[in-house]
Amino acid sequence: MKLTVTLLALVLQVFSLENGLMRTPPMGWLAWERYRCNINCKEDPDNCISEQLFMNMADRLVEDGWRDLGYTYINIDDCWMMPERDEDGILVADPERFPHGIKYLADYVHSRGLKLGIYEDLGNKTCMGYPGSTLDKVVLDAQTFASWEVDMLKLDGCYSSPEDRAQGYPSMSKALNATGRPIAYSCSWPAYDGGLPPEVNYTLLMDICNLWRNYDDIQDSWQSVLTIVDWFTKHQEVLQPMAGPGHWNDPDMLLIGNYGLSFEQAKSQMALWTIFAAPLFMSTDLRTMSAQNMDILQNKLMIEINQDPLGVQGRRILKTQDAIEVYVRPLSRKASAIVFFSRRTDMPYRYHTTLRSLSFTDSLLYEAQDVYTENIISGLTADTNFTVVINPSGVVMWYLYPISGLENPLASKTFLRL
Repeated sequence: MKLTVTLLALVLQVFSLENGLMRTPPMGWLAWERYRCNINCKEDPDNCISEQLFMNMADRLVEDGWRDLGYTYINIDDCWMMPERDEDGILVADPERFPHGIKYLADYVHSRGLKLGIYEDLGNKTCMGYPGSTLDKVVLDAQTFASWEVDMLKLDGCYSSPEDRAQGYPSMSKALNATGRPIAYSCSWPAYDGGLPPEVNYTLLMDICNLWRNYDDIQDSWQSVLTIVDWFTKHQEVLQPMAGPGHWNDPDMLLIGNYGLSFEQAKSQMALWTIFAAPLFMSTDLRTMSAQNMDILQNKLMIEINQDPLGVQGRRILKTQDAIEVYVRPLSRKASAIVFFSRRTDMPYRYHTTLRSLSFTDSLLYEAQDVYTENIISGLTADTNFTVVINPSGVVMWYLYPISGLENPLASKTFLRL
């Protein structure tokens, strides 16, 4: 541990990302959760990790309106490469599944107005056993990715030691900068060191990474979502100040459109990830997306909140004995996002409260728009009583914004039912 801390102190003085990227949380599509390491293109050609899969998903992002809403990244994960490097030590895409190579795929993605992300691992091998980017290969791999004109690198941490990570993650940041190509940098470093100080130096991460995985991989289940939400809220005092333009906490992919979430749970994940100022990377089959799930993921007000230029991560501010939680995220123009989240499993719950109870103590007149229903709630002051009806495992989400100062601080109270 002492060696790791010493290394961290040294690299903090030397490296800085300085790429100007990801001033708002990145959005796009990532292969891993839905497609994992499916390399069986003979029996499952439509769903294997291949050039064709990524081109198909790029087409869907463009033709179904995703790109124009901000979903601009198409990200390759593990299992894209050959089991060995070539004679010059260079990584090689599997020639059967990527017959034209990664540069060709990058060109195609760019021609569609999108960006291409790629995956590597800092250890001796990737999590699925392919060649890793060991310390002696970091510069070579950064140059290779730049020559292919990729736009983002996710650097995993399987089969690495704490010392490898303390040297390798900053070294890759420096190597990416040195290529001269703007390549966004996603680090899995904190997830492999427990996610918390003192083992994790978030001040350093803010200087070398655009985003980072803090915690375990998400799985296609509501329980997995809740586990991640619980970890993020338990440690929000540490995590929340670390997020901001150019550097984001990453609770992992969106499951919406897969198998494990109900409709209400899908709406909840989208709302909570937005409150967390999280990257929005879908991992689902865009070719078979239902209209219902598409509506959740393409909600324009939700995306506007996620992409708020202030870049402040929200917090859980209240947890009641009735299994209701309230989350608030400050936004630009003195607006806020509020999520009323139910962990109940019985029936819709009527939650009574006021803005003052949610720490809004100013003398402003507010209006709120329900993010999912688009209903407008007018005439809200700090002391206006209101009720929201929250479905089991569901959310009510508000975009709250001031419309004027109060001339009469003793304005009459009203009671609103939503």
